[in-house]
Amino acid sequence: MTESSPEPDSRTRLARAAVDAFGARGFHGTTTRDISTAAGMSPAAMYVHHRSKEELLFELARVGHVRVLELARASVARSSDPVTQLGDLVEDFARDHAVSHTGARVINYELAALSDDHLAQIRAIRHDIDTVLRDVVSRGVASGVFSTPDPQMTSLAILSLGIDVARWYRDEGRWTPDEVAAHYRLLALRMVGASHDG
Repeated sequence: MTESSPEPDSRTRLARAAVDAFGARGFHGTTTRDISTAAGMSPAAMYVHHRSKEELLFELARVGHVRVLELARASVARSSDPVTQLGDLVEDFARDHAVSHTGARVINYELAALSDDHLAQIRAIRHDIDTVLRDVVSRGVASGVFSTPDPQMTSLAILSLGIDVARWYRDEGRWTPDEVAAHYRLLALRMVGASHDG
């Protein structure tokens, strides 16, 4: 006899419903009623967990960005070779943005709806993610395995490519997340002029 998965708690149901609603209609096109109804809850129930729709978006963005920062750090920690580090980081990042494309699209493309304070907090985490990648590229240039005239701009370009996967990727599309990840690894290594394939 197999155990059934436990029902997600109210907060988790609200988060999932919000991602789907924001992904389908955008932040401004979604009402709190849309979210609570999709979560199978009363309209008032959302306010037990979040003071506003904006706070719910912030929580989704904060959790999502922290998770991606941890993923980036873990990718780099698996090797000491900058080529392998960059390849692994880009592959993991692109795959994650394909697998979680709806949530990633929401937390990357709805940020203008956040309050100034909340936006500043998300930007700080994004800066940390950027720093992980930029450090790898800079070390690769310093050690002679990468050749790019502007490591900072190249890092931003690579990061932007990975984030944009969430905008165009669809589950029913032509490529699997693994295929996207492998191709983006190749693209990133070519962008930095890697001396070997990592």
